[in-house]
Amino acid sequence: MAHGGDPILVVGGGLGGAAVALALARVGFRVRVLEQAPEFGVIGYGIQLGPNVFPMFDRLGVTDAVLAQSIVPDAILMIDSVDAGVIACIPTGAASFRDRFKRPYIVIHRVDLHRLLLNACAANDNVELMPLTGAASYEDLGDRVRLHTRDGRVLEGAAVIGADGLHSVIRRQMRNEGEPRMIGYVAHRTIVPMQDVPADVYRKEVVLWSGPGCHIVHYPLRAGTLFNIVAVFRTSTYAERGDTARYRAEIDRTYRDSHPSMKALLAMMDLQRRFVIADRDPIRHWSRGRVTLLGDAAHPTLQTLAQGACMAIEDAVCLAELMDQAHGDHAAAFRAYENARYLRTARIVFESRYLWDNFYHLGGIEREVARSAWAARTERDVFDCLAWIYDGFELPRARGAAA
Repeated sequence: MAHGGDPILVVGGGLGGAAVALALARVGFRVRVLEQAPEFGVIGYGIQLGPNVFPMFDRLGVTDAVLAQSIVPDAILMIDSVDAGVIACIPTGAASFRDRFKRPYIVIHRVDLHRLLLNACAANDNVELMPLTGAASYEDLGDRVRLHTRDGRVLEGAAVIGADGLHSVIRRQMRNEGEPRMIGYVAHRTIVPMQDVPADVYRKEVVLWSGPGCHIVHYPLRAGTLFNIVAVFRTSTYAERGDTARYRAEIDRTYRDSHPSMKALLAMMDLQRRFVIADRDPIRHWSRGRVTLLGDAAHPTLQTLAQGACMAIEDAVCLAELMDQAHGDHAAAFRAYENARYLRTARIVFESRYLWDNFYHLGGIEREVARSAWAARTERDVFDCLAWIYDGFELPRARGAAA
């Protein structure tokens, strides 16, 4: 431990940036976290986290704090948008799920998760949080890095970690590969008081209503006092800005044949903000010299498997472990980190795309075939399908460390 020296510069103060700052600080690195916004914060909606993230929370020292603010849903249900029949069920609240995967599946308010990570950072003397510090470019000087901010400042450090999301400034300079892959879908997100939710809606489960070219996800938050709703659909206007009335007309048209329960949920949606859905093709290398990427900056994925945040937090702990083991050779640590992470994260991207196109959004006879196939699966079959994700990620051990 006791690394000292120049600080590690983390660009981006979201979940991934906060997680890697905390992970690095806990193994003795000095860290400066750069956030372009006036305050550190994230978009305030719900997030799902699988069992695979909990060994990472253990390493970060935040497991109890996370569990105190989360909900374990009774199940994850996929429901047909036409007749409300259950297509698939993952019994996340059952003893059998916990017996198989050892750790829980949770839902939590993204703000609550972010705040507890930031609080842990703020309590560690090795971390400096720097709001109003947007990154513009970097220089790798061989023995150190220099980062230029948007307002003309120059910061020096031992290495740069780009945790700045889908439209990463650090990735753009490193790879110059153009814009993310747009898929023609958008999302609207909202949170409403639980008492406003219609009586016939599932309240203790994560529910995904699956329909042709559209879906809705909903689940409870904050001890069941809030209800998180996300409406996702395909539209030719995905790249255009509109007003609330236009969005409402588009949603009404898209979901016109959907089940009445879906329509009741849609009527509650706040349509002021629209999120365009995109990812990128997986890559083997997202590091160069003393600069690397993390989370959505490295391997952005569709939301199909609800693993974006989990992958970023796995990245964070893995990267910190390898930097700790590398004794100052950050470039070597970054190469080892890529090697450890690229196949797992690429599989998340590819399987998310496959399920998005071939399961989530089917119509007609394709929908009937998929429903019939899933009906034949046992609970054990479902668990076996999820094992590669939920059994988790084995952190690289230091050479000579005991197994």
